[in-house]
Amino acid sequence: MDFTFLASTMVTLLKAVPTTLILFSLSIFFGGLLALVIVTMRVSGNRYLSGFAKGYIFVFRGSPLLIQMFLVFYGLGQFGVIRYSFLWPFLREPMVCAILSLALCTAGYTAEIFRGGIRAVSPKEIEAARSIGMSGFLLVRRILAPIAFRHALPAYSTEIVLMMKSTALASLVTVWEVTGVAQRLISQTYRTMEVFLCAAIIYLVLNFIILQGMALLEYSLSRHRRAIPQALKA
Repeated sequence: MDFTFLASTMVTLLKAVPTTLILFSLSIFFGGLLALVIVTMRVSGNRYLSGFAKGYIFVFRGSPLLIQMFLVFYGLGQFGVIRYSFLWPFLREPMVCAILSLALCTAGYTAEIFRGGIRAVSPKEIEAARSIGMSGFLLVRRILAPIAFRHALPAYSTEIVLMMKSTALASLVTVWEVTGVAQRLISQTYRTMEVFLCAAIIYLVLNFIILQGMALLEYSLSRHRRAIPQALKA
């Protein structure tokens, strides 16, 4: 195995990591905000809002992300109302289209994950909060949101890892992240094994860091569960 070529390939691919991280972080951020809106509509009790949320989740969970990305990248420009609007200078950029499609897709999955977390909250805890005068935003901020997020965290961490891997699809709409640069190197060198091996190592390291961060977050959010066994031992 040519270690000199592996080293030079790794250096070249590492230069594309910032693009991958931008794709990942912005899609997770905007997708998370949209998911909060969707899940609020989903559990609102309003038939029309809930129906819209169900439809959104069905469409973006039921269709392939690759097709969604192609529709955003190649399809939006076919509508004159978009092509001649103030949004077109942004939507014609491959990076913006990739972030938009990734965010729209992850919002559908994340909304269902958050809904599962909300349903896991015991009604008794909500009743106890109301009995001491909590209601509205205070109840959501102090009781519902923290407990629901803690329940949703394991599934949400899986979705975050999947989104990191999904950034590789952005190369198909000419965004030169890690996979896109790897494919360009392969077309120049015809050394598929070595190039994709380096790319796989980069993704493994990034996902390892993400999983460790999520594990630390889950650990910090479950201090009350660790305190009980320790109190029993005392």
